[in-house]
Amino acid sequence: MKRVILSAMAAVVALGLSAQTARERILRNIQLAGSNHCVYQAPTKPLTAAPNGKEAFYISHYGRHGSRYLINKGEYNDPLRLFEKADSAGILTPLGRDMMKRLRIIALDARGRYGELTSLGALQHRQIAQRMYERFPEIFSGSANVDAKSTIIIRCILSMENALQQLVRNNPKLSVRHDASEHDMYYMNKEDRYLRSLRQTREARRADKNFTDKHRHYERFVCSLFTDTAFVQKEYGCDKIYRSIFKLSQILQNCEVSDKVNLTDMFNADEVYENWLRDNAFWFVNYGFSKFTGGVQPYVQRHLLRKIISEADSCLQLEKPGATLRYGHETMVFPLTCLLGINGFDRMITSYDAIVDEYKMYNFDIFPMGCNLQWIFYRKDINDKDVLFKILLNEEEARLPLPSDTYPYYRWSDFKEHYLKMLDEYDAMEKSRRKAENEKTKKQL
Repeated sequence: MKRVILSAMAAVVALGLSAQTARERILRNIQLAGSNHCVYQAPTKPLTAAPNGKEAFYISHYGRHGSRYLINKGEYNDPLRLFEKADSAGILTPLGRDMMKRLRIIALDARGRYGELTSLGALQHRQIAQRMYERFPEIFSGSANVDAKSTIIIRCILSMENALQQLVRNNPKLSVRHDASEHDMYYMNKEDRYLRSLRQTREARRADKNFTDKHRHYERFVCSLFTDTAFVQKEYGCDKIYRSIFKLSQILQNCEVSDKVNLTDMFNADEVYENWLRDNAFWFVNYGFSKFTGGVQPYVQRHLLRKIISEADSCLQLEKPGATLRYGHETMVFPLTCLLGINGFDRMITSYDAIVDEYKMYNFDIFPMGCNLQWIFYRKDINDKDVLFKILLNEEEARLPLPSDTYPYYRWSDFKEHYLKMLDEYDAMEKSRRKAENEKTKKQL
C-alpha cells in the first residue's frame, strides 16, 4: 500500500510539471510524434545544488545508443517497391509519383546502413558525456576509474566509444575499461520468453485491436497517393503503407538526408497525433505496467536493476570509484523507467484511453535516441555512511516513489530496501509459477 501511495504522489507531481497536452506538445514539435525515433534534446533545467557538506563521487548509468537508421532493409525498400509497382500499373496520383521520388532518395541513403549509428547519434553521446563531465567534474578528476560496457550491437559500441573519447579528451589521465560481450547480455539486453508471451494473450490482442480500430484513419492519406485503393490493400495493405510512411517520416530527423527530403508534409495534424497515440499505447501496454499484459512487464529489467544496485554497493566501498557506464537500447530504458516508477510511470494501465487522457504518460518523455538514466551519488567522504543520490532521466532530475525530505536527493539505503523487496517478491512469484508449470507438465506425462 505504501508503494501505491508514493507512486500516486509522484504521478500528481509529474502532472503538475507540464500543463500542456500531448497533442499540443506534438503540434508544437512534430518530432515528438516519432516516439522511440525522437531526436535527443539537451536538458534545459539547472541541477539542484549538492546536499550540504557532500559532493558527487560516483555515477551509475544506463543509456540507449544515439540516433540510427531504421533497423530492417524492408522498412525502406518494401514501401518503395509498392510505389514502383503502382506506378507501372498507372495508379499513382501526381503526389504519389512525388512520394516515389522521395522514397528512392531515402532508400538510397540508407542502403547498407540499416540499424547503424548516424553522425547525429555519435554527436549526441559526445555531448552527453561532455555535460556529464562538466556537471560532475569531481567524479572525473585525476585517474578516476571509468568502467564502460555495451551490448554487442555496433551502434551501441560506437555510442560508448564516442562518449569515452569525449571524456578522455577532457582528462587523458582517466583509467578507462570498455567491453562488449555476450557474457553481459543477461542484464544488458535481457529478453524474457514468459513475459513476452503475456503480450500475445487473447485479451491483449483484443484490447489492442479495439484501440487501433478507433485510431485507424488512413483513407485520406492513401487516396492522396493512389487512385486504386483496392490495389494497395491487396499488394501491401492500406493501413500498413500508412504506418510505414509515417515511420519513415519520423526516422528522417535522425539522418543527414533530412536536409534533402522530408515526409512529414504528407500527414495532417490528426494523422500525426493518431499515429503517435497508437505507438504510445503499444509501448506502455507492452513494456509498462498494464493489466492487458499481465501487469508485470517492467520486471524484464530485474537483472539490470540488481546489477546496478550490486555494482553501486561495491563502488561505494572505494575512495574514488568514478563511473559505471552502460550502453544499450530503449527496450531496456523504457521498462526500467517504469519499474523504478520514475515520475509516475509505474501507473497500472487499466484502460488504453487513460494512458494519455488521464495518466498523462507520454513515451517521448522517456526514450528518445540517446535516452539515459543516471544515478549520481553524494557523500562527505568514504566514512560517510549516509549516502545520498539523485536520479536523472535524460539528464533532468526525476522523482521516485520514495520518501525524501531533501528532493531531488534520496537515501541509497531507502532505494535498496524498496527495490530489492520488489525484486525479491517478483522472483518468489516467478519461482512459484515455474514450479506449478513443472508439476503440471509431469502430470501430463
